[in-house]
Amino acid sequence: MNILLAEDDLRLARAVRRVFEDELHNVELTGDGATALKLAKEREFDAMILDVMLPEMDGFEVCRRMRATGVQTPVLMLTARTDVQDRVRGLDAGADDYLVKPFAVAELLARVRALGRRKVRANGRGDGQLRAGDLTLDISRHSAIRGDREIELTVKEFQLLELLLRHKGQVLTRSQILDHVWTYDRDFASNVVDIYIHYLRNKIDKGFKTPMIHTIRGVGYMLKA
Repeated sequence: MNILLAEDDLRLARAVRRVFEDELHNVELTGDGATALKLAKEREFDAMILDVMLPEMDGFEVCRRMRATGVQTPVLMLTARTDVQDRVRGLDAGADDYLVKPFAVAELLARVRALGRRKVRANGRGDGQLRAGDLTLDISRHSAIRGDREIELTVKEFQLLELLLRHKGQVLTRSQILDHVWTYDRDFASNVVDIYIHYLRNKIDKGFKTPMIHTIRGVGYMLKA
């Protein structure tokens, strides 16, 4: 997911960004309301985490102006205040959800994931397919097609390709891939990621003019169309 985080407490903002980046999300960080509004209007985000008490323009006004200009990015508002009227004000301004500080990291992650799913349904993209260029991965049918060729994948190959597609254009380290594809498996060779990338390349890229799976030397791998 691409997430816009508007929080003027720099220490908290960096901690939250680190949590989401560990989960392989992209996070754009800003510390004031005016910049948050500008970014929300100029770029597309899957979710926005918006603190109420921001300099230049508070979170309520940011959300209200976003909605007035047609920006429908799902918004989770953060506040240190527990007053019910504040929550009502935020929801009336167009926020989708509200979380009071201090919060549990697991709850923050869950609420933002829920906002992401809500956007997918609203945009009609809940068809269970991931696409990049001429490559389509059908999650429900567990099938992959590139061009007019259907590609047979093992379970792990499929999971690896799904991870790469969900983060297309983003470099994934070997450790990140291990953590997400081999989460519960411990009986594997140290170079298992490289081996499966090789398998995938033979199936996804071989015979096609443009390779999609790229090695970023010293870092990891990236899929780009």
